[in-house]
Amino acid sequence: MKNSAMSAAGLLFIPAFSGCKKASTPAEVTDTTAKVDQNLRKIGFIGLGRQAMHLLNGFIQIKGVQVVAGADVYGVKRERFLRRVNKFNRESTDEALKAIKVDVYEDYHEILKRDDINTVVIAVPDFWHAYIAIEACKRKKDIYLEKPLTFTVHEGKQLIKAVRENKVVLAVGSQQRSSSEFKHAVKIVQSGKLGKIKEVKAFVGAPPVPYDLPEETLPADLNWKLWLGPTPPIHYNSQLDPIITVDPEDNEHLWGAWRWYKETGGGFTTDWGAHVFDIAQWGLGMDKNGPVKVIPPGKEGAKFLTYIYENGTVMTEEPWDDKKNKGCKFIGENGWIEVARGYYQASNPEWMPETEKKDDGTPYETSVGHQEDFIIACRERKDPVVPVEIGHSSCTVCNIGNIAYDLNRALKWDPKNQQFIDDPEANAKLTRTYAPGFSV
Repeated sequence: MKNSAMSAAGLLFIPAFSGCKKASTPAEVTDTTAKVDQNLRKIGFIGLGRQAMHLLNGFIQIKGVQVVAGADVYGVKRERFLRRVNKFNRESTDEALKAIKVDVYEDYHEILKRDDINTVVIAVPDFWHAYIAIEACKRKKDIYLEKPLTFTVHEGKQLIKAVRENKVVLAVGSQQRSSSEFKHAVKIVQSGKLGKIKEVKAFVGAPPVPYDLPEETLPADLNWKLWLGPTPPIHYNSQLDPIITVDPEDNEHLWGAWRWYKETGGGFTTDWGAHVFDIAQWGLGMDKNGPVKVIPPGKEGAKFLTYIYENGTVMTEEPWDDKKNKGCKFIGENGWIEVARGYYQASNPEWMPETEKKDDGTPYETSVGHQEDFIIACRERKDPVVPVEIGHSSCTVCNIGNIAYDLNRALKWDPKNQQFIDDPEANAKLTRTYAPGFSV
């Protein structure tokens, strides 16, 4: 995954994102209930794993941001977070940061209860996303939520409702939308220079599989019941939440494997689809919309997972280069564009960017631009570059793809009403079974 994400096999370009970019159809978010200084964002992190550490490295650099608390069910990760934030604050030239007392909690509710925290960053396993985010909305917290937006289509609809009713700002961690190569590709596609887009090849990877890891002994400082939360019980394996140490420091050597299992994640379909299908949807002008049919491999002549849009455009989940980069190839009547992280190529030199972007080796998730857009949106009470509705439509593409895989048959989709057409069995999969005491 690291190699495919960071590969730079083509021409690089365009200065990195700076400043604020409004959403294509921005919505003003007027919060009349929150009596807080919107210029000062006091952040609590919920989930302190590998992705949260990348996000921390970005948010902590933004002026006017104070990271004041973190919550995680794993004690050693709370300790790592506390050490990193305290070290940054000690070494800062900002006296206000030096004076901050940083707190850590096992239970995320302790963060939501604090009136001084106006912003939360949620970087927990996908099956927790909707549940925690909806609670945060009710507490009037602005939210940076990792992708994919939710675990099911039903959860996404409920989260949209919670965001808008409570007048909070929610940004989805689809950071490719703030990255120069993707912005340029979408600009060219939407300009019409390629002509009608006939096909999009969007490579993301395999769907989830049933959980089959062997049971292991729980670490003493991991609250497994709280880790599982709304998902029905499964046994512990260290690959789900990788073991780390702080003395000496030894961080995660792999991403949490909860992503790859049906019980806890959506496989590559949601993990990378939330990035790659998101760019395809954006380029096709299908934000807040979607395909009308999804076909799994081996059905109706489809070799790959296939989405069909109302205008006839076909999107297939298949590699578009020998390196199997996670990205998109837009194929139009007049030529094509290929785009992935750090890579851009086009059939027409006139569609190339004017300047070269240098790779400084910074981890992709740490790039401040997307996070800064969120902070500005919070201060100005408006939608960020990826608001909740766009996060939902992109996540829906992923979710209905997995349902087609699961049922192993073609499905007709109504993107307006967000349900399958004349298919009760498929529609039943738009929600899920929760652990006792949980519901969305």
